[in-house]
Amino acid sequence: MKLVPLGDRVVLKQLVAEETTKSGIVLPGQNKEKPQQAEVIAVGPGGMVDGKEVKMEVKVGDNVIYSKYAGTDVKVDEEEFIIVKQSDILAVIQ
Repeated sequence: MKLVPLGDRVVLKQLVAEETTKSGIVLPGQNKEKPQQAEVIAVGPGGMVDGKEVKMEVKVGDNVIYSKYAGTDVKVDEEEFIIVKQSDILAVIQ
C-alpha cells in the first residue's frame, strides 16, 4: 500500500531519537518525548487550498522539524507515519 497525500499534506516518517547522550549515558526509552524530526516520505500536489495558491516547499527525502502536536498518526503495513499540513513543518534540516 502507498500513501498519497492530498492538497498541502505531507507524509513523514519519524526519525529515531538518539538513545545516548554525548557523554555516553543511555536514556531510558519510556521517559523520552516523541522526537519532532522526521523524513519526508511523500508530498501532496499543493494547488488551491482554502482559496489560496499553495506551493510545496519540501520534497521527498528532506529531513524536517515539525510542530510538537501537529499531524495525524497512521499505521500502514506495520510502519508508522505522520500526515501533517505543510504549514506545520517549521524547518528543513540541511
